Amino acid sequence: MCFSFRFLTLFGIYSMLFLSVGFTKALEPLYEDKVEFESLNRILIKKEFIFVHAPFPSCHASTIEQVPSGELVASWFGGTAENHPDCSIWVSRTENGRWTFPIKVREQIDNQGNHRPCWNPVLFQPKEGPLILFYKVTETNDANDVTHYHWRGERLLSFDEGKTWTGRIRFKKEFIGPSKNKPIQLKDGTILCPSNFKIGDSDSAVTATKDYGVTWTTSSPLNVAKIEGGSTQGSFLRYSENRIQMICRNNTSSTGNLRQFWSEDNGKTWSKMSDLNLPNPNSGTDAVTLIDERQLLVYNHSHYDKKNNIQGRSVLNLAVSKDGIQWNAVCILENQKGEYSYPAIIQTEDGSVHLVYTWQRKLIKHVIIDPKKIEGTPIVDGIWPETVH
Repeated sequence: MCFSFRFLTLFGIYSMLFLSVGFTKALEPLYEDKVEFESLNRILIKKEFIFVHAPFPSCHASTIEQVPSGELVASWFGGTAENHPDCSIWVSRTENGRWTFPIKVREQIDNQGNHRPCWNPVLFQPKEGPLILFYKVTETNDANDVTHYHWRGERLLSFDEGKTWTGRIRFKKEFIGPSKNKPIQLKDGTILCPSNFKIGDSDSAVTATKDYGVTWTTSSPLNVAKIEGGSTQGSFLRYSENRIQMICRNNTSSTGNLRQFWSEDNGKTWSKMSDLNLPNPNSGTDAVTLIDERQLLVYNHSHYDKKNNIQGRSVLNLAVSKDGIQWNAVCILENQKGEYSYPAIIQTEDGSVHLVYTWQRKLIKHVIIDPKKIEGTPIVDGIWPETVH
């Protein structure tokens, strides 16, 4: 009897230890971020993953916004893989500085009951009114054709800072809303969106709405010269009350440069398209105008070179400028095997700068930096300076 009791007691203790160790390991992050860059560490406040466990194996195209309470909201599409029918729009919020578990807010199911992928969410908080979530759904009767040529723009509204969503509207076919990056709001309340002239096109356009996406107007195609490669997924930078720069992805060339347009009348008309002296491996970028009027650009400073095994999206960089022409290297965010892409960047009310981006197509990374500590080294002839590492 004594032996049995001692045996059971020891068995119970060892079992509890085994289960405890196993449970602890189960909660350990699936991925670790151990890579350090001197240039980033100088300005870094915090870096983290928005989630480490999620009900989807792949994610991409994140967006971030601050809501009136000061908390943050982020969104992205997630599913089996990009273009897979189960790709849906997901949202996470901060509560007292900690990210909530991701929730699915939109999945697309057609009239035949077939799932269709969702794409490229964009969050925007107007000066007044609800938080807006723009995104795209696939509309096609062909289960084998779910490309962006069949995108339709939609929007959802949140009146409680991203906790719940309502008011879904599908835009008319010629409008998709912002193609990837956040809008800006003009003094008269107009929400100006970097967009595309038509779905599937590599020709940037600017669309506008005054009623949170119920009705839209659009510019003409901006690539009037039909320059090869075109442009897409623009981001706006402000220089004065009327002057705006739009920096765009080079849509078809993996060896080209970023593209740009300028407006001197608050986005009513735009200059001809020209190149920035910064490389672009056919990958999305984002930019923000800081409170002190400096401009920040986050992008992949690289070209894609399959022959030499150079992966264009394996390096992610941050640059600063005063005039939008001469850019200066700030830091390297990522530079290792894998994909680090499709960034989004904002400045919050406390002055800090927040970035989110795709991390190896498995996670969304969130980085906070102190813009007061930013220093720049000139980028000459499109070459990233060796001293910034």
